[in-house]
Amino acid sequence: MAEQTIDVVVEGGKATAAPPLGPALGPAGVNIQEVVDAINDKTKELAGMKVPVKVIVDMGKKTFKLEVGKPPASALILKEVGAQKGCGTTGTDRVGDLTEEQVKKIARAKFGSDDETCVSQIKGTCRSMGVTIGQGAVTEEEKKLAEQHKKEAEEAAAGEEKKEGEEGAAEGEASEGEEGASEEGKKEES
Repeated sequence: MAEQTIDVVVEGGKATAAPPLGPALGPAGVNIQEVVDAINDKTKELAGMKVPVKVIVDMGKKTFKLEVGKPPASALILKEVGAQKGCGTTGTDRVGDLTEEQVKKIARAKFGSDDETCVSQIKGTCRSMGVTIGQGAVTEEEKKLAEQHKKEAEEAAAGEEKKEGEEGAAEGEASEGEEGASEEGKKEES
């Protein structure tokens, strides 16, 4: 009989029978709780991170196999620096700092190797997230400055949305006026 593959992303060690997993497994005829328990057992070291999981169900035998993927490099970096998310203003602000050894540890966890290519990929991800390497801990002054930049960016975005909304309303009024004028012109022609 055929195999069915179900791809889901779960929080490490916290999979449940709730959507998306439960409804996808229901028609496959396997014991959902067994699958959930197996996923949680295999992902418990990755607690707090989103982990891709592939459940391969043998539809005839009603058995399953699991393939647990690796979390994104960004999730590994955030876990290592202890931050909730990356920086929105990279190049200006930073959310944390890693040592060279921590970067190698992340490269080994993600790629299984800490060769130059793998380490360079992790460093590039760090750079785009506002995580520095070897510059020391983030100071309170840097945290305050980052909050200020974040607030300014949010205000600018809100102002831009308001401006777009006003322009859209003005365009709507103008097109209504044009439609009205063209209808009057048609009446006069008749």
